[in-house]
Amino acid sequence: MKTVIIGGVAGGMSAATRLRRLDENAEIVVLERSGYVSFANCGLPYYVGDVITDRNALLLQTPTSLKARFGIDVRVDSEAVSIDRPAKSVRVSNLATGEQYSEDYDNLILAPGAAPFVPPIPGVERALALRNIGDVDKMAAAVDSILARPEPTAVIMGGGFIGVELAENLVERGVKVTIVELADQLLAPLDPEMAALVEKHLVKHGVRVVTGASVTEVCSDSVYLSNGDWLPAALVVAAIGVRPETGLAEAAGLELGERGGILVDEHQRTSDPAIYAVGDAVVKRDSITGNQALVPLAGPANRHGRLVADVIAGREVAAKPVLGTAIVGAFGIVAAATGWTEKRAVSAGLEVRIIHTHPANHAGYYPGAEGMSLKLVVDADTDAILGAQGVGGSGVDKRIDVIATAMRGGLTASDLADLELSYAPQFGSAKDPVNMLGFIAENLRVGLTETIQWHQVAAEVTKGVQLIDVRTPAEYARGTVDGAVNIPVDDLRARIDEVGEDVIVHCQVGLRGYLAARTLAQHGRRVRNLDGGYRTWARI
Repeated sequence: MKTVIIGGVAGGMSAATRLRRLDENAEIVVLERSGYVSFANCGLPYYVGDVITDRNALLLQTPTSLKARFGIDVRVDSEAVSIDRPAKSVRVSNLATGEQYSEDYDNLILAPGAAPFVPPIPGVERALALRNIGDVDKMAAAVDSILARPEPTAVIMGGGFIGVELAENLVERGVKVTIVELADQLLAPLDPEMAALVEKHLVKHGVRVVTGASVTEVCSDSVYLSNGDWLPAALVVAAIGVRPETGLAEAAGLELGERGGILVDEHQRTSDPAIYAVGDAVVKRDSITGNQALVPLAGPANRHGRLVADVIAGREVAAKPVLGTAIVGAFGIVAAATGWTEKRAVSAGLEVRIIHTHPANHAGYYPGAEGMSLKLVVDADTDAILGAQGVGGSGVDKRIDVIATAMRGGLTASDLADLELSYAPQFGSAKDPVNMLGFIAENLRVGLTETIQWHQVAAEVTKGVQLIDVRTPAEYARGTVDGAVNIPVDDLRARIDEVGEDVIVHCQVGLRGYLAARTLAQHGRRVRNLDGGYRTWARI
């Protein structure tokens, strides 16, 4: 049996090497349009930033090494220009010589990936994208060039993961960077109060952030924005997002999904049973609803490439729905997410419970403890975990990965309380931050406490609901939620007559507010604790 794979990198090469491990006799041909078939595309921003100094470190495999170890026929600079489905043949153009030829197949795997979206605005041809080795060579050379200027400047169109990573790397090279994002926040996989923490950190490290605007024109040394402003820009980067490369599949008459990607079944098989597709060009199934989703991440691409090889080799396997677990770091801050955001869940009409916490990454008494902010999105009807987000330093990745694993295993939010996680003072706490999310989820589920969200407080205060800051007078003096009066938690019992019948309490991060809420509830008050406390409300 002969398998032809169009496209290398994550999905294509995972399929090729797995198929060889399963079938020593299979004939495997890989057609790659670029000059590089296997490279670390997630490492490209760090080569631009001189964090990765050896360009060869980005090249994971070459046609020669793949031939030697796996017996795979890899052809770079070879573009598949058309698919003849009845003849089971691919028309290939050799980009080095200009010659064309036909390559027959028994099984065909499409792994074309996704292309950066570049808006159709005047001068946009000057903008650089970052997708492959050729792109990173151009960008690295451009950065070297602008560093010769008295004040090198760059504008990054897009505040997603790539935009944030490039901002860090360019600043570290000495470039003055502005991120321009059309949405009202950076990092769409986060909710606004969590994204605000990242934005504040970027600004602290010299990155200018402009939200709610887009670049409307690229000039020789500047850009104009939709809000009327202009920015100096010796370098312009398009990091707005990606779109699935489906031209070849569409021309061949393969069915596309409602989101524009190639439609596949649970075996990654397209509408043609002899053709499979994997990677960023392919529609996935969302883990919450099972609906179609586009998730351009390396993890699913690698897994699905491996799965296709299993299917071709006759193994009984099926693709799992995707959570979209992702992480980004910049200037020492980490932002990670899995599953749905609150805004997505609410827009889908779900009743949700939201939990914010601000724990340390390990025991506070052990030197070096770092704070983090965690958010859990819970289905209020079923206690199912819909998603989680984390922003902070060390340990954010571990907590989000644990929650992603819990979601895959079907655990509820309350079940997080009973997870047995490793503990020593330098690594965590006896009650891990993930356990604490579970404790809070259980308290909310059984009605032991009631919370209110940061964006709901003002409306309740306007209605006349009393707002009490239960922190110390010194903390209160440094800043409080608008409209709050100060009654420290330790004074509540003695000053119970000052507390109304309907009250909202808040502390710094939520714990003292919870204690106050339990006290007041047992004195007959209707009380809600500000979820995540003053820190969440103030986004600090």
